[in-house]
Amino acid sequence: MTTNAVLFGELLRHFREGALLTQEALAQAIPCDRSLVARVEMGTRVPQEPFAKKCDEVLRTGGALGRLWGRVDWYGQVEHPDWFKQRAEMDAEAVSLREYQERVMPGMLQTPEYAHALFSRVTSGNEVDERVRARLSRQQRFLADDGPLYVVVLDESCLRHVVGGPEVMRDQCAYLLSVARRPNIRIQVAPAHFPELLRPNVSMSLIELPDGRRWVYSESVDRGHFNDDPAAFAGHSRAYDVLRADALSARESAVLIGDAMEGYGRHGQARTRRGDLDQEQLQRRERRQLPRSGPRIHLRRPRP
Repeated sequence: MTTNAVLFGELLRHFREGALLTQEALAQAIPCDRSLVARVEMGTRVPQEPFAKKCDEVLRTGGALGRLWGRVDWYGQVEHPDWFKQRAEMDAEAVSLREYQERVMPGMLQTPEYAHALFSRVTSGNEVDERVRARLSRQQRFLADDGPLYVVVLDESCLRHVVGGPEVMRDQCAYLLSVARRPNIRIQVAPAHFPELLRPNVSMSLIELPDGRRWVYSESVDRGHFNDDPAAFAGHSRAYDVLRADALSARESAVLIGDAMEGYGRHGQARTRRGDLDQEQLQRRERRQLPRSGPRIHLRRPRP
């Protein structure tokens, strides 16, 4: 079945080839990683609105890609776990969202590959794909041009805890750097070597809704916990603001994220080189073990 993402990718490829640009050249003009262009064209990555509009600008399409992006229901009807439905409903109307996250990337910032690797740890088959779709569907509102305020403090463990391998982590770090450029999104890192930081005991979210209600949200293994007590929200909000003030700035955090991204890139290149070397050594061993095509002939040495 042809999906909306596949149709969008085919149209992007049509415009790119018509402009006589390679995927690498388009990526440099946006700018973004070439793998993102490739995945969008293959229909395996849902594009963001800024990506579509920048492609329109570079390829001079007259706004065709941006208009298509706005008309497509990228995720359609998705099903969230029962215990998470209330949180998903809040995300759909929140005017601001502030989060602290440790160990794994927050759902609002996960790439499809990262989310897939994460869910594959606990389930399999079609359920993985459904959970990934549900998670990504929550992101679109915050990635729109007029998206609500989203501020997140990442514990450095989010950058160091490997999910899906070096390549997935490299792309995830690149994605953080990309979305952090948006005017409504700020990403800061609480580094491991700042022991004096007062970090929350668990990952948490501070959610403000249009009607003035404010909620503190946290999770246990398979349950969401909501607290709308004004005193509790005020206390957590104050602690969060202190943490933000003492953590790395957004600009300093981008440098740390970029260093992590380069580290994963080098690791992946080294692993590729090791794989090529192992393959070459295996081929050499196999060549040495090949049977001779005929019987050995023993020649007598001439006597002196």
